[in-house]
Amino acid sequence: MWFLSHRGRMMPIMEDLPSSPPTLETLSPSRASDFKVCPQLFKFKAIDRLEAPPTVYQARGTTAHLALQRLFDLPAEERTPERLYDLFREAWMELKPTEFPDLFDSIDDERAWGAESLALLANYFSVEDPTAIEPLDRELDMLETVGDMKIRGILDRIDDTDGGLVIIDYKTGKAPPERYALSAFFALKIYALLIRIRTGRTPDALRLVYLNGPTVYEIPVTDAQLDAMERQLGALWGAIERAMRDGTFPPRPGPLCDWCSFKDLCPAFAASADAPTAPSSGSATPVPAQAGSSASA
Repeated sequence: MWFLSHRGRMMPIMEDLPSSPPTLETLSPSRASDFKVCPQLFKFKAIDRLEAPPTVYQARGTTAHLALQRLFDLPAEERTPERLYDLFREAWMELKPTEFPDLFDSIDDERAWGAESLALLANYFSVEDPTAIEPLDRELDMLETVGDMKIRGILDRIDDTDGGLVIIDYKTGKAPPERYALSAFFALKIYALLIRIRTGRTPDALRLVYLNGPTVYEIPVTDAQLDAMERQLGALWGAIERAMRDGTFPPRPGPLCDWCSFKDLCPAFAASADAPTAPSSGSATPVPAQAGSSASA
């Protein structure tokens, strides 16, 4: 359809074109885990690209990971608690201005958070002796083809020990009870699969190091487990593609909802509201998805 412009030229009228659903290009272990827990959570993070407000726990985890990564840049004899504390302070001063500028209401709150964080880091030396460890790699950026899928993520640490390859993940939160710990290895099993694809070697063990405790969980790895993980990933990928095509991401309400940054926006809790309301300052901020876009989840 055309119209005559004020300059006397025929111009097309822009008509609304049917929007196409986003496509799945890559998938990370964390987003795969989100979809398992709650498809709506996956949509908020990977499709809508909602930004959750930063928390003190996120700040602690990000800063501690960076400090532990840099600890192994030092000669073995310098990997002491005091040096790790310095690395944490240095990392925080780097991250604070750009990623966490308004996290604390007062300097006293920030100092209390820092003291708690250093106490957690002190626990690290009770579960590992960093002077006796030379990691094979740290903060390893991985992007591997798994069947028809592209899986990507960042692996905290991998060691080549006398007992074989061991994948290590640091956690600054509390460890789950042992009877629930197995599900926490979901992401590490994906990384083990990626390592097998990249190197041709099957990791021998997966280790979760929870600094809050501290608690260490470790499980052995077999090729049969990784074969099963590849099939599970394929099923998840297919389910995510169907959800994206149909635009259907059903929420799964549960105990973890109280800790979800997107609870105020979730249809599971907004269904009874008379009208939509603007999210509060402590809620995630929606960003409209673009038609025909792709998702790197």
